[in-house]
Amino acid sequence: MKLKSRKKYNTLLVTLSGDIDHHSAQEISEGIARDFRHSHCKNIIINFSDVSFMDSSGIGMLIGRYKETEIFGGRLAAVSISRELMKIFKVSGLYKIINCYDNENLALEAFRGE
Repeated sequence: MKLKSRKKYNTLLVTLSGDIDHHSAQEISEGIARDFRHSHCKNIIINFSDVSFMDSSGIGMLIGRYKETEIFGGRLAAVSISRELMKIFKVSGLYKIINCYDNENLALEAFRGE
């Protein structure tokens, strides 16, 4: 699993690649949390374009990042979600708390002005 982060406006853009499972979820969670704290951003957008698999550990990781952004009055968004991951988002109810967009630009536009 690889994690790349960059800052744009008041948003941390995170690109993940690889599988999100019980072996990698903790590392991903800690990496995003560290980058978020150092960025002084309010929002997080996670790009899933290179993620092919996610289990319940990934759901927990996302809920943790959602709670962290909420503490700072920000939002969490997911972009470029595959059909397979979309099923997980729907069944788990993640769509109820995390906004999902087709790409980073749409998510950034939605966060504009925050």
